[in-house]
Amino acid sequence: MATRVAQRRERIYVGGEWRETGGVIEVSDLADGGTFAGVAAARPTDAREALDAAHAVKPALRQTTVVERAEWCESIASGLREREEELAEIIVREAGKPISSARGEVDQAAERFDRAAEEARNIVSKGEFREGSTAGHEGWQAIVKHEPIGAVLCITPYNYPLATTALQVAPALAAGNSVLLKPASKTPLSAAILADVISEVDGIPDGGFNFVPGNASEIGDVLAGDDRVNAIAMTGSSGAGNHVARESGMVNLHMELGGNAPAIVFDDADLTDVAGNCAKGSFKYAGQRCSAVSRVLAHESVHDDLVGLIEGQMDAWQPGDLFDEDTTVGPLISEAQADWVETLVEDAIEKGADLVRGGQRRAPDGVPDELGDQFFEPTLLANVPHDARIVDEEQFGPIAAITTFEDEDEAIELANGSDLALDAAVFTNDYKRAMRVAELVDAGAVRINGAPSHGLGDVPFGGNKDSGIGREGLDASIHEMMRKKSIVL
Repeated sequence: MATRVAQRRERIYVGGEWRETGGVIEVSDLADGGTFAGVAAARPTDAREALDAAHAVKPALRQTTVVERAEWCESIASGLREREEELAEIIVREAGKPISSARGEVDQAAERFDRAAEEARNIVSKGEFREGSTAGHEGWQAIVKHEPIGAVLCITPYNYPLATTALQVAPALAAGNSVLLKPASKTPLSAAILADVISEVDGIPDGGFNFVPGNASEIGDVLAGDDRVNAIAMTGSSGAGNHVARESGMVNLHMELGGNAPAIVFDDADLTDVAGNCAKGSFKYAGQRCSAVSRVLAHESVHDDLVGLIEGQMDAWQPGDLFDEDTTVGPLISEAQADWVETLVEDAIEKGADLVRGGQRRAPDGVPDELGDQFFEPTLLANVPHDARIVDEEQFGPIAAITTFEDEDEAIELANGSDLALDAAVFTNDYKRAMRVAELVDAGAVRINGAPSHGLGDVPFGGNKDSGIGREGLDASIHEMMRKKSIVL
C-alpha cells in the first residue's frame, strides 16, 4: 500500500499567476475513502480573465519558433517523469485506477509531449510551394505555410486524466497556440500537477497556458461560448459534446465522444485469442474507456464456446487493492455510474440474457464502506437479445455482453445499429472478409483480430455519428490545431 499523499489544496493558473478562488472542488479518494485534495474552482470571472490572457498572448506565440515550442514540450515531458510516483498515486486515488495502469498513464503522457515536439518539427518543416495553373494565374507562385490557430480550449475526461490531457495540450502548445485547460471535475488534481510542471518551463509567455478547473455548469458555457476561442479539443460523453457544439459557434471542433465498440467474431476466428482480447477490452479499467469492447457479436455457431473461454479469463480481471501491482480492476468513478451499469445489466436479463457470472455490486475485502457501492463485479452476459439497451448504448462498465448473428449482413446491421461509432473489431482468418467487413462497419477505426486501442495516437482515431468530430493523434491533432496561410509571391 502506498503512503497516502498529503492533504493538499491546488490553485488555478491564469495569465502566469497562481490564484485562489472563492470555491473548491473536493477530490474523492477512491482508494481509501474520504477526500484527499481540494482544487480551487474557477468562477465565471476567472474564466473570462483566462480568456483575456489566452487571447492577448496570441501575437507573441505566433512569433515563437517550432524549435522553442518543441523544447517546451520536451521540458514538460521531463518534468512529468520526475514526478512519476506522485502523479501515479494521484491517478490511483482520484480516478480509481490500479497502480500499474496509473504508472503507465504517466509514461504515456510524457511520451506524448516528446512525440508532439517531433511531430511539430516535422509538420512545420513541410510547407508547400505552389504555382498557378489556371488561366489568369500563370506565373503565380505561392508559399503555403502552417501557423497557430489561436486559442485552444481543452476539455478533458476523468478516465485518463493525465494521458488524454497530454494528447490535447501537447499538440496545442507544440503548434504555437495558447491553451485553456478545463479538466473533469472528478479528476482535476493530475491536471493541476501538469499545470505546475508547465508553469516551471522557461519561455512560455504568460497566458500561453491557463488552468481553469471548475464546475461545468458555472464556467463551461463561458469558455466554450466565447468567440476568442479558436478551437475546442474535447473528450467526453456525446451529450456533453453536443452541448458544447451548440454553444461554441464557428470554431474548429476536435471531439472524441462516446463509444460502444462491437467485436464481430466469425466462425473461423481463433477463439482463444478472441477471448483474451475481448476480456481485456471489456474489463480493463472497469470498462471505463471509450474504446472498450462494449458488445461481442458472435456467430451463432461459436457463441457457446466463446462464452466459456471468456469466463475462463475472468479470474484475471477482478477488483483488489488499487496499490497492489497485480490488481486489474478498481471501482467505477461514482455511485451514479454504477447505477447506470446496473440498469443496463438488469434490462438485458429482463429481456432474456443469461447471467453467466457477476452482475452484482460487490467490493473486495478491505474497501471502505463508503466506496462499496462504486464497485460492480466484472460481468459476463450471454445470449443477449438484440433489443437489450446494452447492445446499442454506451455502458462504461466492466461488462462483456455477448449476442449472436446468423450471417455477415446481420453482423454489420447489428454493429451499425448504434448511434455511437468510435471503434470496432473484426475477428476472422479470412483476409477478404476482414477487409470487406471493416469497410462496411461504420466506425472511426476498425481493428482486425485485436481489441480496439488508441495507443499514443500515432494512428489517427476518432468517431463517426455521435462519437465525435475530426481525428485525434499527435500529428492529426497538430494539423487540427494549425491553419494554413498562402503567401502569393
